[in-house]
Amino acid sequence: MAGNTIGKVFKLTTFGESHSDFVGGVIDGCPAGLTIDLDFINSEIQRRKPTQKDISTSRSEEDKLIFASGIENNISLGTPIAFFVKNENYNKEDYKDLKELFRPSHADFTYNRKFGINASSGGGRASARETLSRVVGGSIAKLFLKHKANISINAQIEKIGKWDYLTQKEEIEKAFEKINREGDSLGGTITCEINNMPVGLGEPVFDKLSADLAKAMISIPSVKAFEFGDGFKGCMEYGSEQLDNWNEDFSTKTNHSGGIQGGISNGMIIFFRVGFKPIPTLNRDVSYISKDGVIQEIENKGRYDKCVLPRSIVIVESMAALTIADHLLRSYTNKI
Repeated sequence: MAGNTIGKVFKLTTFGESHSDFVGGVIDGCPAGLTIDLDFINSEIQRRKPTQKDISTSRSEEDKLIFASGIENNISLGTPIAFFVKNENYNKEDYKDLKELFRPSHADFTYNRKFGINASSGGGRASARETLSRVVGGSIAKLFLKHKANISINAQIEKIGKWDYLTQKEEIEKAFEKINREGDSLGGTITCEINNMPVGLGEPVFDKLSADLAKAMISIPSVKAFEFGDGFKGCMEYGSEQLDNWNEDFSTKTNHSGGIQGGISNGMIIFFRVGFKPIPTLNRDVSYISKDGVIQEIENKGRYDKCVLPRSIVIVESMAALTIADHLLRSYTNKI
């Protein structure tokens, strides 16, 4: 299987399935001499854990992180940083009757057709369990960005379903009651800002910063939509309404572009929005299809999130950090 690595200079390769013994990764390209704040990394891992009992999976893992190489006395050596976390709280029995079946709107079918085999339990590599490795890699990228350029990345939930997360708490609570009662799920949107960006990150033409950020976000499980700046709304306006006119210090009066022009950062705040679909694992009867094409109604088992948004904030930040760290290191080769 290809496609398990992101980045060209600051690289993260992840491994492991949802019900394998371990998940983990290897970070290559992290410069030597970086202080590795283990408390910060573990706090980022905690942000990804299920915490809201009404909408989060009941699967609870210790997520004890072990570094196997690349760090000595909490300082990066410049060599590959290998890490892993043991999976302990998984139950393959929940899936024993589904080995010959494909779930609707899951990756079981596509993985099976592509490779001739798919994980017999859980979601395999398509499971959000894999994102733990992204959070570890992203936390080290955040440490590098803070140390080198004081770049900060902050994401937040914008909407759950069709409701505004900050102003419609009551409607969202009622929606959660409904999905728990009816065995359903909800998606939503997360916005992200990257602050203190230098000018000039991004590699035209095919490695534009905007393109690499889009790829990073779309690679997150359940993500179906992405937009920069004013996004689709801006596409419906006149050009005169979308101009980011200059200030004398080369900043712009507005930021319709979302901090990137021509695929290169312009020094303004990078702003983007990520859309998550409602997960397709529902606590009700759904239509499975067997490998020989027979459709049957089966009640879902297993443990899963009813809304992934709260646990996805740190994943969005991590993927952004990995992308910016890679482009920051690549920028050092652009000119003398």
